[in-house]
Amino acid sequence: MSNPHSNDPRDNPGEFLLDKDGAPLLDRYGRPIRRRSAQRPAQPQRVERVERVERVQRPERPRQHMPGEGGYQPRRTPLPPRQAAQRPVQRPVQRPAQRPTGRPAPRPVPRPAPQPVQKTRRRRNPMNLLGWILSIVLVGAVAITLVADARLARVDALPDNRIGNTAGTNWLIVGSDSRQGLSEEDVQRLGTGGDIGSGRTDAIMLLHIPATGQATLLSIPRDSYVNIPGYGSDKINAAFAFGGPKLLSETVENATGLRVDRYAEVGMGGLAGLTDVVGGVEVCPPEPIQDPLANLDIQAGCQVVDGPTALGYVRTRATAMGDLDRVMRQREFLSALMHTVVSPKVLLNPFRIVPLALKGSGLFIVGKRDHVWNLARLALAMRGGINTETVPISHFADTEVGNVAVWDDAAAAQLFGGMR
Repeated sequence: MSNPHSNDPRDNPGEFLLDKDGAPLLDRYGRPIRRRSAQRPAQPQRVERVERVERVQRPERPRQHMPGEGGYQPRRTPLPPRQAAQRPVQRPVQRPAQRPTGRPAPRPVPRPAPQPVQKTRRRRNPMNLLGWILSIVLVGAVAITLVADARLARVDALPDNRIGNTAGTNWLIVGSDSRQGLSEEDVQRLGTGGDIGSGRTDAIMLLHIPATGQATLLSIPRDSYVNIPGYGSDKINAAFAFGGPKLLSETVENATGLRVDRYAEVGMGGLAGLTDVVGGVEVCPPEPIQDPLANLDIQAGCQVVDGPTALGYVRTRATAMGDLDRVMRQREFLSALMHTVVSPKVLLNPFRIVPLALKGSGLFIVGKRDHVWNLARLALAMRGGINTETVPISHFADTEVGNVAVWDDAAAAQLFGGMR
C-alpha cells in the first residue's frame, strides 16, 4: 500500500522521475526528484515549519539502505578537486602595428648620458667674514680696555674744599720727579740722579677742554710764588711735596679760579717708558742742547727721540730762558706724545697698541673717578690742535724760599677769565 508522505520511490513509484533503467533520478543532495505534476498533500503548518527549520539548519541526508533491504544504493557525484588560486600572469602589452604612411620613421633622438652630480661648494659671503673680523676686533678692544683700566693707579687727587664749577673740563697734568720704581741701572740710563722717593713736580700743566672749540694747554712754572693753604706763600711745586695731589689741586684752584675736574700724573720712568712703547716721539728743538746733568745731547731740527732723550729734553734748563724755555718744551713734548698715541701707526699696529694699553696704563696715576677712556679723551683733544699758554710772569724775586716767579696779576686774571 502506497504512502503519500513517503520519499521512498518504492512506496510511490509514479511520483518520481526515473532513468532508462528504471532507477529514480537524484538531485545534488542525493534525493529522488519528484514530478512537477505530482502534488504533495497538505501537511499541518506546524510540521511544515519544523521541516523548513530542519532543512535550513541540518540538510536531510538520503537514507542509506543496508545490504538486504532492497539492493538500492544512491550514486554520489564526486566534486571536482580544489585548485590553488594562481595570480594572473602579466603579459606585455603589444601595441598595434602602425600603418605605413610612406614616410621614413623618425630616428630616435639620443638621450644625453646622465652627468654625475657634483657637489657645489658653498661660497662664503665676504660680508659675513668681515662681520666676524669686526666682532673679534671689537671684543678684543673691549677686553684690552678693561684690563688697561684695571692697571691704572688711582689716588685721591681732588680737594675737599672746592670752588664753584667752571666751564668745560679741566685736567691737572703733573710730571713728578719721583724715582719710585727705578732701579740703579734705570737711574744711570735716564740720568735722573738724586734721591729715590717722592719729591716735587718738574711740570705742572692745566688742560682746559671746552664744550666747543680748541683746547688750551696752560703751563704753570713750578717756581710760581703762590699761597699754599695751611703753609703760606711758597713755590707752587712745594704744595705737591707738602700734601700730594690733593693739596696741589686745591692750590691751583685757589690761584687760578679754575675748578680741577680730573687728574693725571706720570713720573720720570713713566715718561721714558711711554715714549719707548709708542716707538719714539718727534721733537723739533730750535738749537742744539747739551746738558750733562740731564744726560742730554741733542742737535737742532726735527728728530725722533727715545725715552731717555725725551726725559732729558723736558727736564733740562740749559737754555737762555731757563725754566720758561723748559715749560715750552714740556708743552711741545706732551702735545707730540698725545699726537703719536692716537696716530694710525700706533692704533692700527697691534704690536704698539697692545703694549700701550697694558704697559702704558701702568705708568699713569689718575684720580679715583678717572678711567682709561678719560685719558683717551684727553689725547684726542690734544691731537685736534690746542692753544698753548704760559701764566704771565711779571718778574723774578729772591724770597725766604729761594728765587721765585711772580705772576702778572692783571694779565693772569684776564687769561684765567677766558677759560672759566
